[in-house]
Amino acid sequence: MKTFLAASLASALLSGTALADTVLKLTEVITSPARTQTLNEIVAKFEAANPGTKVEITSLPWGEAFEKFATMVSAGETPDVMEMPDTWVALYAKNGALESLEPYLAKWQGSSDLNERALQFGRSTDGKTAYMLPYGFYLGAMFYNKKLFDEAGVAAPPKTIAEFQEASEKVSKLPGKYGYCLRGGRGGLNDWTVFTNAISGDNTFFKQDGTSTFDSPEKVKGLAWFIDYYKKGLAPKDSISWGFNETVAGFYSGTCAMLNQDPDALIAIEEKMKPEDYGVVPLPKGEAGKAFPVIGFAGWSMFANSENKELAWKLIETLQGKEGNVAWNKRTGALPALKSAEQDPFYATDKFKGWFDELKDANTVPTSLPSYLEEFAYFKDSMVPTTSQQALLGEITPEEMAKQWAEYLTTAQQKFKAAQ
Repeated sequence: MKTFLAASLASALLSGTALADTVLKLTEVITSPARTQTLNEIVAKFEAANPGTKVEITSLPWGEAFEKFATMVSAGETPDVMEMPDTWVALYAKNGALESLEPYLAKWQGSSDLNERALQFGRSTDGKTAYMLPYGFYLGAMFYNKKLFDEAGVAAPPKTIAEFQEASEKVSKLPGKYGYCLRGGRGGLNDWTVFTNAISGDNTFFKQDGTSTFDSPEKVKGLAWFIDYYKKGLAPKDSISWGFNETVAGFYSGTCAMLNQDPDALIAIEEKMKPEDYGVVPLPKGEAGKAFPVIGFAGWSMFANSENKELAWKLIETLQGKEGNVAWNKRTGALPALKSAEQDPFYATDKFKGWFDELKDANTVPTSLPSYLEEFAYFKDSMVPTTSQQALLGEITPEEMAKQWAEYLTTAQQKFKAAQ
């Protein structure tokens, strides 16, 4: 009887301890098995250093993350900390959902290790308040399949849009092969932007009065070129719905010879291809001699209604500190946000050369999307995929698509300017 009572008491005590644990909720939205595994490893170290604290991780599939997370927020199911894409931060910061990280940064010793871009982009919503702390940066460059190039008789990776078109046409003559892994689904705005800007020679999104440039003749010419590229069969037919994972798989499987992607694509490509079978070079330039790769970022945000803000910040410190940040970026493929991480031997290898060559080239201009607009998340993740797929299918003209984009962004930009 005594044994039973002792066991019951021990069980009750253990249960009480479990119930007394502080639970932090963490949501990741740019999800893959490898990323989630790394996140769990970093979180485990945080939990070990903070006894009595448990972190509950919710992993949303990227293709559905925008809608799923919006549903969570509308239902009041907000996390304490979340992985925040650059294109979402304004949406949640401007409605008061996010906590300013400035008071925490002011006290954190690790703040001095953040590079200039980290604080610049973290404060991009209003230019002065960090509602997100970027963990790293994503910059597009051109992957190319050396074996497919050799088989198709392409002598070298393209340096211009004209050479890109020529190489695509040669590769597409091979049975079951295509020139480019077009991204027609979620996240495809990067492709539209890169090629449209190169062809127009202009990376501005707005005129001085806040009107969008997307419906200018020069930009429409670029949009029409990309639509025509798809219609000519130079990209796989089903790439009209491809997202990140599908485009990367299309490249490493040898379906298409070229891919515009960030360093995070290396994670899967390295596992599937031999180093000698592919290369990474700067994106091709248009007739004006300029290329405009999209530079993006993602990071960590804290929700303002968190009941455990000090602990939530400690979790961000663990994720963003040197050990956590380097481990995370090695897994995600982003260029790190810490000065000290840039000295890591991992980033001095040849596989990153294409991106560093872009950063050194005065005629290659990294371009930020207007993610400071509250309406931009919807534009990028909902409006663009829907309308661009209609244009690729011939259901609307390039001019009609450009008009829809321009009208939406003009309204958003002029609203933003009026509030300044």
